[in-house]
Formats: sequence, C-alpha cells, structure tokens
Amino acid sequence: MKVGQLYVYPVKSLRPTTITEGILTTRGFQYDRHFMLLKVIMAEDGSGTTTLKNMHVTYFPEMTLFHTDIQYPKSEEDKGKLIVTYRPAPFSESASGSEEIKRLEIPLQPDVKSLTPFQITMHKSPTTGYNMGAEINDWFSAHFGFPVVLAYLGPSSREVLGTLAPAKKGKKAALGTERETLSSEKKWGAIFPVLIVATAISMASQGSTLFRHGIASEAARSLAPALLLTTGTFVALLYYYASLQAPHEDRITFADCAPYLVISEKSVENVSARLPDGEEMDRTKFRPNIVITGAEEAFEEDFWSALTVRAESGRESAKLLLTGNCVRCASLNVDFETGKMGTGEAGTVLKKLMKDRRVDAGAKFSPVFGRYSFLEPKSDGVTLRVGDEVTVSERGKDRTTFGEFLLGWDIEGSMANSSVLDWPGLTN
Repeated sequence: MKVGQLYVYPVKSLRPTTITEGILTTRGFQYDRHFMLLKVIMAEDGSGTTTLKNMHVTYFPEMTLFHTDIQYPKSEEDKGKLIVTYRPAPFSESASGSEEIKRLEIPLQPDVKSLTPFQITMHKSPTTGYNMGAEINDWFSAHFGFPVVLAYLGPSSREVLGTLAPAKKGKKAALGTERETLSSEKKWGAIFPVLIVATAISMASQGSTLFRHGIASEAARSLAPALLLTTGTFVALLYYYASLQAPHEDRITFADCAPYLVISEKSVENVSARLPDGEEMDRTKFRPNIVITGAEEAFEEDFWSALTVRAESGRESAKLLLTGNCVRCASLNVDFETGKMGTGEAGTVLKKLMKDRRVDAGAKFSPVFGRYSFLEPKSDGVTLRVGDEVTVSERGKDRTTFGEFLLGWDIEGSMANSSVLDWPGLTN
C-alpha cells in the first residue's frame, strides 16, 4: 500500500489544502486546524450580550464554499500565508450582494501578542483562542451573511477526549514496537539511577579531596575541569532520567478527536459504487488527512491498529497508531459546490452507509468510515510524502468500540453540536 493523498485543513470545516508532502507532528500536520470560525449570537433580550457558537459544516454547509491554500514559510523570518478564496455557488450572489472581494490573505503564524484571547470549548475540551480582528472577521461575515469571528489557536492546544489517545492511562499499547520501546525505557530506567548515584559519589569524592584535605589552589585548579565535567554529566543524567519517567501527553488542535484521520481509497470506491453511474464520492467529504491506496478490501482499515510508513531515498519512517473509529454525521450529505445539503442520491450518502456500516457497538446509530490516528512520539518531525510505502504494523482481531474512549461523551449529539460560549464585550 502507499500514501495516495494528503490533506491539511488550516481552518476547521473549510475546504482542505491538498499537499504532496507534510511534516508530521504529534498534534497533526503542520498548520492543520489552527484556525476555526465561530458565529456571533446576540441575546434576544436586547441586553447587547453576545455568545459565540462553534461552526461545523453539518450546521453551516456554506462553509464548503471557502477554499484554502497555504504558502509555507521559506525562511525563519517568513511567517507564511493562509489564502482563503470564497467561490459562491453558481448563479448566486454572496451575502453582501457583491462579488468583488473573494480572496483573503491571513498570516499563517500571527503574533498572538497583538490579538485578544478568549476561551473556546470543543466537546468539553477547553482551550484558549485568539480573535483575529475586525478586518478579517468582517470579510467572513460579509460572505456568510451574519457576524462571525475567526479564532487562531496559537501556542494553545486541547486535551484529547477520553482514552482515545495511546498515552492515556489504562490504554493498551496499540503497537508492538511501542511496547518494546516502553520495555527498553524501563531497562534504562533501572540503570540510570545507578549511574546517577555513581556520578554523585564521584562528585562527593572529588569535592572531599578539594575541600576537606586543603589541597593547594594550583592543584585545585587542575582538578576543577574534572569536577565540572562530572557535575555536567550528573545534571545530564538526571535530566534524561526525568524525561524517561515523564509520560507523553497527546494534545490536539481544533480537530474533533485526534490529530489525524486515515481512510482508504478502496473504501471511497465502495461508497462511489453506491451512487448512480457517473457519480463519484468526493473523498474530502470524509475530512481525511491521509488517504491510503492499495488496500485489498474495502473497510479493512476497521482492523488496522498501527501503520508504518517507509519513505524512499533514506528518509525516516513514521508510525501511526490507529486507536478508534470515526463515526459519521450528516456532513457527508453536503453538496460542496452549492454549499447546501445535497439533493438526489448524493444527498443520501449517510443513509446508504447506515445499511451496513453501523459496525461499532459504541455508536449503534452512526456508520463508521475511517480511523482516528495518533503519531508515535518518536516520529515527530518526520516528513510524509505521497507515494511513501505503507504497511500494517499491527492488526486488531476485533473492532474498537467508540464508547470505550469517550468517558460519558454525548455520542449522538456532541459529534455535530457546537458549544455556545459567553464572550462579554464582543462588539463585532
């Protein structure tokens, strides 16, 4: 199998940016879902109080009329650009009644010091976002026809829901090599205390020679480099030992549940076969980050627990841990060209999948398509490219269960419903 397509979603729920290579991080592809839109809602009592509602494509299908492109930084001084292009549905007018302004350039890495912070909560997982300001907000508001705010994540992140993340307490290791790594670290964890104690004894011995026996200053100076080296070694050993003991904590951006979503092209073809002749399922409706080609059977990814991606030309390999199913909602029925719910057969994709894809016991009323994925920490910073070879490192005997990692999360409502947040003082 190979990596067939790669996608980054710089603004949650808008159209993706197609890439041929991307840098993997434990929080997703670089710049993936670092922005999101929120609708401004005025209080009905006339008090002037405003709240913000997270915008998701299920309830705001017109979000699919906004296309994104990324101009990646070319140097340390270059911060890059996010380009958003509004392409209205054929024969329609934008909310502002004018088609003059369709393209907006946004700093890819804004300086948060100049932005106003506020709290954002997604699926009970709060974080801090930054208001991008009136000029940018007004551009989006004009096209949506109601006031919105564009939020930037900045240095913030969100806690991963339930026990979906591999590092969560009580979660079984999803990859055999991860267990080997943990075993290796345990061995080093047993050795390092001995090394640290030995180094401390050496330091004490040298210190005793210098200070308790009154060595002459010239001789003391000759011993000083050795003492300094021993002290540095002690500090380094202590720091490294501490890093082994600190468990890795998985964090996410404005993505719903996990840093990555993996699907197979074979499964997309299965959905296309359910549509009338000549119609194909748009794979981006599934919001994947990584599309795998070459699978033998449709939906075999239901049982993938881990994937190893091997690159050619000597680049490092990467490991992805697939920990849970992605259960689907009505967003699959959206017509991306009109920005409305689809008509005809294309508007019933969710219903079609209901017939045989309700295969997760933890979400009995929702069909499954794709797998949530996390990056093994050692693969952080590895570049993934279209065409890289993919192998299944570990395959589960049974399907994972959606409810096992949610810890009381509202399965039927929270996947699509947005939280409403108080934001006093909002004026635009």
